[in-house]
Amino acid sequence: MNGIDVDVLRTAIDWQDRGHRVVLGTVVRTWGSAPRPPGSLMIIRDDGQVAGSVSGGCIEDDLIGRVARGELASKLPQLTTYGATAEEAQRFGLPCGGTVQVVLEPLSARSQLRELLAAIESHRLVSRRLDLATGVVKLEDADGGTTLSFDGASLVTVHGPRLRLLIIGGGQLSRYLAGLAVMLDYRVTVCEPRAEYHEGWEAMEGVTLSRSMPDDLVLAMHLDANSAVVAVTHDPKLDDLALMEALRTPAFYVGALGSRRNNEMRRQRLLQFDLTPDEIARMRGPVGLKLGGLTPPEMAIAIVAEMTAMRRGVDLSGPLADWSGSTTSCAISAAATAAALR
Repeated sequence: MNGIDVDVLRTAIDWQDRGHRVVLGTVVRTWGSAPRPPGSLMIIRDDGQVAGSVSGGCIEDDLIGRVARGELASKLPQLTTYGATAEEAQRFGLPCGGTVQVVLEPLSARSQLRELLAAIESHRLVSRRLDLATGVVKLEDADGGTTLSFDGASLVTVHGPRLRLLIIGGGQLSRYLAGLAVMLDYRVTVCEPRAEYHEGWEAMEGVTLSRSMPDDLVLAMHLDANSAVVAVTHDPKLDDLALMEALRTPAFYVGALGSRRNNEMRRQRLLQFDLTPDEIARMRGPVGLKLGGLTPPEMAIAIVAEMTAMRRGVDLSGPLADWSGSTTSCAISAAATAAALR
């Protein structure tokens, strides 16, 4: 579950505590070009206030009115569909004839939002099963897999830890990378044992500065499949320590800054740490998509783009990820390093 949806849950609990009636909407199915994917959340308060979104603004006004009039989810959860016909899709502004199905659930103590939020904040992966006939909710530990399923009678959603990014090194590139990652809802930790790079990090919202050694920090963080690691110091004494532990974890992305030659040398060094060839092959290096960037902000964009592609399961065998035969990777790494030292 991303931070935006976590904020929706917190707001729903706050509204309930203040005595408001609250209805939770969850996108369960889409067809065609729908503005928001399945799993998107929205809450509607009894006075018309809303948080979150199920369509990017296309159907929200109609939902607010129908909920206020008691036409939807007055006592029990209810399924509603928008855009079933071309005429209705056009009326609500759904693009390309898109169709959206939303389950609306009147919230109460049995909705177990507090328990769900507590599980998420303790980094547990939890499934929430809603019985539409009774409104009863059941929470169970989950082991990954499908994040949402709906059979018409019950809605099962899987919620878990927010995305995490561990950046090794606190130079200029790291600041741009951390800023972009925070905007994409990563909880960012910057590992920087060198005191000369510490200034200013404490003031950066959404970022934690750690002074631990990289290998110790990787082990302490218990990286999971929602975690990414990027090493950008160009110092093998720091980068390699992180990589040798990170490549053994389920982290979905592990990358290292540097030219093709430097990364090949790094792979040879990692073999000395009892890593298998398959584990070493997981490392992305040169790090980032081949976008032609030369400045630290451009490099940060390339790295975050590659992280996003990996997380979304995009095939990275194309030209944007192919550094073979490239002469620009050395220039990009050198430019980023030089800028970080200024």
